[in-house]
Amino acid sequence: MSRVSMFNSPLLLGFDQLERTLDRLAKNAEGYPPYNIERIGENGLRITLAVAGFTSDDLAIELVENQLMVRGKQVDEGDRIFLHRGIAARQFQRAFMLADGIEVVGARLDNGLLSIDLVRPVLEPKIRTIRIEAGGRDVDSPDNTIDITARRSR
Repeated sequence: MSRVSMFNSPLLLGFDQLERTLDRLAKNAEGYPPYNIERIGENGLRITLAVAGFTSDDLAIELVENQLMVRGKQVDEGDRIFLHRGIAARQFQRAFMLADGIEVVGARLDNGLLSIDLVRPVLEPKIRTIRIEAGGRDVDSPDNTIDITARRSR
């Protein structure tokens, strides 16, 4: 069965990376640990994960490119004998994709809740006028490539 892309419109150019990111996040949709995302003030966000039983040494937060990764791994103490074990001591990995410019400003573990604070910068609209060059260029020539580095220096 072929998959229909939601970005297959000819008007949506360059969104293939976003589509791959959405696919990767859909595969990472396991429900553990549960989490909340809340707005804090005008430009702040807070991700709160329920990590009961984990210490700060059991948790790791890593930001690679725009992906915020939260990992938890508990060491099972072999000297404990459980008559009933209802609290799972399992490892987890939870990923969040952050938009460009969002910064992680801190993290705090309090009463089994891991809170990660983020700031969304205020973006100024970018307006740029594109210069139109006059004709004289042969569209069918074999040297019909774009030199990105030369164009950026203009």
